[in-house]
Amino acid sequence: MTNVKKIDLNSKNFIEEFTKELKNKFPQVFNEDKIDCEKLKLSLGELVDTGRERFGMNWPGKANAIWVAQEPSGATLKPDRKSSVDFDTTENLYLEGDNLEILKLLQRSYFNKIKMIYIDPPYNTGKEFIYPDKYTEGLETYLQYTGQIDAQGKKFTTNTETDGRFHTKWMNMMWPRLYLARNLLTDNGVIFISIDDHEVDNLRKICNEIFGEENYLSTISIITGAGQNGEGVKFQKNKEECMVYCKNESKFFPNKIDKAEESLRSLNDAPSSFITRPDMGYTIYYNPKTKDILPMKDYDKSKINLNIEEEVYKDNINLIKKGYLPIRPGFRNKLLHRWRWGYETFLERKNEIMIIEKEGEYNVYFKQSGYNPPKNIMNFGVGTSELKELFEGKIIFDFPKSTTMLKYLIQIGSNDGDIILDFFSGSATTAHAIIQLNNIYGGNRKFIMTQLPEIIEKESEAYKVGYKNIAEIGEERIRRAGKKIIEENKDKEGFDEDKFDKGFKVYRLDKSNFCAWDGKSTENLQQQLFAHVDHVGKDCKDEDILYELLLKSGYELTAKVEEVKINNKKIYSVAGGELIVCLEKGIDKNMMRAIAERKPNNVICLNSGFKTDADLTNASQILKTNEIEFRTV
Repeated sequence: MTNVKKIDLNSKNFIEEFTKELKNKFPQVFNEDKIDCEKLKLSLGELVDTGRERFGMNWPGKANAIWVAQEPSGATLKPDRKSSVDFDTTENLYLEGDNLEILKLLQRSYFNKIKMIYIDPPYNTGKEFIYPDKYTEGLETYLQYTGQIDAQGKKFTTNTETDGRFHTKWMNMMWPRLYLARNLLTDNGVIFISIDDHEVDNLRKICNEIFGEENYLSTISIITGAGQNGEGVKFQKNKEECMVYCKNESKFFPNKIDKAEESLRSLNDAPSSFITRPDMGYTIYYNPKTKDILPMKDYDKSKINLNIEEEVYKDNINLIKKGYLPIRPGFRNKLLHRWRWGYETFLERKNEIMIIEKEGEYNVYFKQSGYNPPKNIMNFGVGTSELKELFEGKIIFDFPKSTTMLKYLIQIGSNDGDIILDFFSGSATTAHAIIQLNNIYGGNRKFIMTQLPEIIEKESEAYKVGYKNIAEIGEERIRRAGKKIIEENKDKEGFDEDKFDKGFKVYRLDKSNFCAWDGKSTENLQQQLFAHVDHVGKDCKDEDILYELLLKSGYELTAKVEEVKINNKKIYSVAGGELIVCLEKGIDKNMMRAIAERKPNNVICLNSGFKTDADLTNASQILKTNEIEFRTV
């Protein structure tokens, strides 16, 4: 039988890739494909810290949290067309499920593709919902929580100070998620993390470890305006923090969106002397009657390095006779100073110059405008009233972030066409803000929202109006936000509803469509063997299988899929024909020749799609001859 390459049904094992990179740079430290730590220490020389006491942060369970981040997931994301909007055309995603599992599943398709991440994780106040710390059972715990399998008493709970290891649980929850999130960022990507006083210090230390202290950019103080009174309140809490880290400080540059007030600035306001930059020590000749300005390099080069207190300029007599006045930077603290601009810059920007006479002296100014860098103190408040209006006066989510704040962060952290990820999406404020921005500027930023279907308390107003979990609220908010924008803009000139992406594809975390072989257990061995005759799970839809194969082959979940008939059999043409997926039975060589004629780069089929090993061998040879990669599952 031909040895056909198999699809890896687990999420991306990025440790293997990191190991390959290490092997390329330090091949000498490998011994039978294992890293020899002693050789690595020798290769790194003085960079290795061999002391027993090292600077760093440790806590109970940290080693397990690191291991969990590296453990691949065998789960999948199943499409839900019914809950989606414009499923076949939208480039936005709403992923329902445990974000730890989902972040693992995104590693193949979105590795190094996300420009900006914003998250508003649990603040660990002891009251809000918290993720479990039994990470080895991530998918199982999630399926139990959502009632898809027998819960056996397991559930997600709050994290209270009386439980013990209060901070530890929160840190063990955050570490693997932030570690996986960093992998998804582009090299010039950035992450914004909202937090309050409870865990701000621990978050800073975790981020320093994962992103690198050198990639810390700022902590933005967000004034919320929320005040507290009453007995026991010693200080009101009127702000939250938003921590900002980038993946590579040398490659990330925030967009300047705060317009500076137009003002005049002196061109003579330069910090260093003429001797260090003689090209910036020219004379500006000004005619008060005609307002003409003529810069001239009229200094004596021989005097520049001899005595800087001596006048080095030479007057242009001809210009003075024509009514021009020489204006020079002059002396300051016994040093001959220079202009703020070099001579060539002055020629380029001469139209910005203003010369103002005051008490017989002429001073040179330039108009200053443009945009300021982002500020680290902002007043945004909360988004309760905006969400309340969207849901017809009902309070269905407590203290949502404001779209004003999110639009500000998105504009400074991303550009048109970028993908923005929020894996603690809550009421989906981030998605709402992106839709609004795309409408305002005609852009095409794309979002990926991830939210656990956290159960809503029955006493809440949201539950009373029909919402059972937070994910339902997030989905509905995006639907309503899109409809509102269309309603408000449909009659405006230039608004094109067909080009406005108000949609989103919904996917839900679930177990794989394929029966995984449990090589560790001998229990129910006969049952496992029968299951692997055709290892596709019962009642699995073709579309579910298709998107699992796309996800685990490195294709984005928004890749365009076209259903085509070949020889009376259905195939899926993905990304403009780059990939062809065939899930049909009874595939023969004629079918494979027809597929090869379409010249895809990759072809994926089910093992069970071929009647015999000979059919599979023929298929492999036909595609190999046409230089097409062939994989089965």
